[in-house]
Amino acid sequence: MKENALNAATGAVTARRTAGGVNSDLGFYAENDLTLGALVLTGGLRADRTTIDDGYFEVRSAAGVVTSRTDYATQTGWTATWRGGAVIRLSQAIAIRGAAYTGLRQPTLNELYRPFTVFPITTQANAALRNERQKGFEAGLDLTPVQGVRLSVTGFENRIESAIANVTIGTNLRQRQNIAEIRAQGIEASAEVTHGIAHFSGSLAWTDADLRNGPASALTGKRPAQTPRVAASATLAITPATGWRIAATARHIGQQFEDDLQQDSLPAATTFDAFILLPLVGRASLLLRGENMFDAAVTTRNSGGSIDLGSPRTLWAGLRLGL
Repeated sequence: MKENALNAATGAVTARRTAGGVNSDLGFYAENDLTLGALVLTGGLRADRTTIDDGYFEVRSAAGVVTSRTDYATQTGWTATWRGGAVIRLSQAIAIRGAAYTGLRQPTLNELYRPFTVFPITTQANAALRNERQKGFEAGLDLTPVQGVRLSVTGFENRIESAIANVTIGTNLRQRQNIAEIRAQGIEASAEVTHGIAHFSGSLAWTDADLRNGPASALTGKRPAQTPRVAASATLAITPATGWRIAATARHIGQQFEDDLQQDSLPAATTFDAFILLPLVGRASLLLRGENMFDAAVTTRNSGGSIDLGSPRTLWAGLRLGL
């Protein structure tokens, strides 16, 4: 981070702030798969040595004089993770699969060292953040009942320990913190159908997630920020002739919350897009694209009532040249 603080009235520099550090990961892994007739087994094991080092936050006056500096302690350690899976094809039309896994994620340099303000809320960094740890499993079914039709459904459950979240610690003040865990379970389904010149693809995800940080915490039982329960999309495309493509896409995302205490809501939204590709001469094609065709109001940020909206209806035209 390298930024200047400005006087809102005069624009003069009042402070110069810099921050940074180094994240490194040395990983060793082994994996293998084994085919036993209709059964395929896969497995993997990984060891990571992660290091968070050289972290600092420094403030200088407008004249360049150091007024404060903090240097943070090094964090390092080994973590072992694994993954195992299996798929069995019962017939040409039916396959059953399952997997169990663990994983890790280092906090980013932004999360560790870079505070920021999106009016009216300030979010503090936290150089003491620990790695997130994941544990989970899933099981699914893939169906191809007839030629041109593919169906898939997956159920899953995941747990993220030491999950990093923006936690409210005061009025218009948050800090990145590790909380005990986030648990999520849900179902994902998808379908693809091709018939003649038409192709349909769709997906649906339902996720039930909640925070757990001990019985005395205001976060326990809350849904994680920016996590909708339902998300779906569907695309219908037609290729009437070689080089042509006409498609329409609908997307829906359910209601979410911007903050950890579920006070700032992001309402559910549905948008529609369109796409047309028309061949011209030789390898040239005309491309027409429309996003958010019905000009839906999509709230992308709600910070204490300060709101951002996504892109309104947007139309694009372009020329595509094949080589």
